Amino acid sequence: MLPDYWLKQGMQPAFPELEWSQPETRLQAGRLLIIGGNAAGFAAPAEAYGLALKAGVGSVRVLLPESLRRAVAKLVPEADFAPSTPSGSFGTQALAELLDASRWASGVLLPGDISRNSETTVLLESFLEKYPGQATLTKDAADIFCQQPFTILHRPDTLLVVALGQLRRLGTEAHFPRAFTSDMGLLPLVDALHEFTKRFSLSIITKYHGQLVVAVNGEVSTTGLRGDQPVWRLKTAASASTWWLQNPTRPFEALTTAVYS
Repeated sequence: MLPDYWLKQGMQPAFPELEWSQPETRLQAGRLLIIGGNAAGFAAPAEAYGLALKAGVGSVRVLLPESLRRAVAKLVPEADFAPSTPSGSFGTQALAELLDASRWASGVLLPGDISRNSETTVLLESFLEKYPGQATLTKDAADIFCQQPFTILHRPDTLLVVALGQLRRLGTEAHFPRAFTSDMGLLPLVDALHEFTKRFSLSIITKYHGQLVVAVNGEVSTTGLRGDQPVWRLKTAASASTWWLQNPTRPFEALTTAVYS
């Protein structure tokens, strides 16, 4: 018998009413701000842009560091730019631009290609402290907060889409008493995520042996992947951001539907 906090999503969506009630027009489908990139690359925000549109978001804006303007302004006409460091990642002076752009958005996605610059880390910590809305982080943007999680552990409306190794680091740095390991078994993982998301405000999506595991405020769902998907975080994060901003009062149901769709 499954614990009452564990939902197994099978061949049919667990919450079909969310699919039936998807917005009919782009004006009702939410506004997503994507923040990422550095002088060495912007593949993650560019890919996230297309994935979010495919998932059904209404409008998307992309905010990149100023160091990328010459390279991508014509390729990504929807992009805006914010001050960058000498090395080409976001600088702390970009905070005003990030906050201003976020006022337009229903939710924010940090898809990666952030770089490990210490100034960028300080910027993102300050941004998430001041920005009150939905924030989804994955890849190296999530890495920053798995290593230094105290800015976001008790921040409402925060989702991490992370590999198991990142989740293990997050648990260690948060002084969570149970270790997230690759051989712990699905039931112990579900139980640990139930406890973790009851203790902390974070929501989590991770992958474990062919299952996508969603944990929100102590509720956990598991959904079998359709085929092998070694590259899954960016697609999942873009879909999760879209479904969540369209169903802000039902985050568990929205994220569970996102990993199914």
